[in-house]
Amino acid sequence: MIERVTFSEEIKKQALALGFDACGICPARNSGEEARYMEWIRESCQGGMTYLERNIEKRIDPRLLVDGARSIISVALNYYPSVKLPGKVPQFAYYAYGKDYHEVMREKLCALFDWIKERFPEVSGRCFSDSAPVLERFWAAQAGIGFVGKNTLLIIPGKGSYFFLGELIINLELDYDSPISENCGDCRRCLNSCPTGAIEKPYWVNARNCISYQTIENKGEISPDIVPNLRNNVFGCDICQKVCPWNRGAQPHTTPDFMPSEAFMSLDLETLAGMDEADFRVIFRRSAVKRTKFAGLKRNVAAISETRRK
Repeated sequence: MIERVTFSEEIKKQALALGFDACGICPARNSGEEARYMEWIRESCQGGMTYLERNIEKRIDPRLLVDGARSIISVALNYYPSVKLPGKVPQFAYYAYGKDYHEVMREKLCALFDWIKERFPEVSGRCFSDSAPVLERFWAAQAGIGFVGKNTLLIIPGKGSYFFLGELIINLELDYDSPISENCGDCRRCLNSCPTGAIEKPYWVNARNCISYQTIENKGEISPDIVPNLRNNVFGCDICQKVCPWNRGAQPHTTPDFMPSEAFMSLDLETLAGMDEADFRVIFRRSAVKRTKFAGLKRNVAAISETRRK
């Protein structure tokens, strides 16, 4: 029988071999985050993302997602780009430069799970990457991958916060990692730099005021209070990451699927303003930008154009 310590280390090595940049393991248990999460919901910080109001029991306790769950294997995949859009053109969040991360993460997670099943055919579990009610950053921190910063993002010391997160929740008991001690200290750059004040206090983001929410998840018109502060962001926003000192060590990813196309890199305000739905489908065919849909992107472009006219 393979020892838990040995197999846990083998899982981490295999995760890195599959292209993940970090992997840690923690026990599946009740997170203890219910009171804080429900306070966030009561304050309507979720905005129109009503799905965050559902399945709260499963969100708080991942054992309700997988029968007999014993372990959570957390992984992180770098998406920091090696080439970036010029600052003068409408900006897309770095995570949306290439192929939709859901597809890439799921493929790698399934490959890791298949590798585990080869060793333990009786194991059962599920793969997740922003695809179910899972407190991804919380569990990644519990698994020792990094710590949750004041901007609520997971920060990996020496590497930064430009990472997709994913989990394998399985019914196999493993050897577990511990949370790390690093933190943000007295730094408040993310709070002070957010143009809309969405980070209302450390570790607390009000989505209603967040540029990412307004340009992606919001299905109505962008709030008039937000439009003047869009700062040229047409899809998402990376400001709280760009100012974070921990991201000074960010290195470009090595995942081919995340490389932007020539068509994407040539986008400017004029091209976006003149884009029709057929163009949208071609350029963003396998992109996370599909999330906002054609109408949403055109709404965002119109809002940025409005700010430039003033």
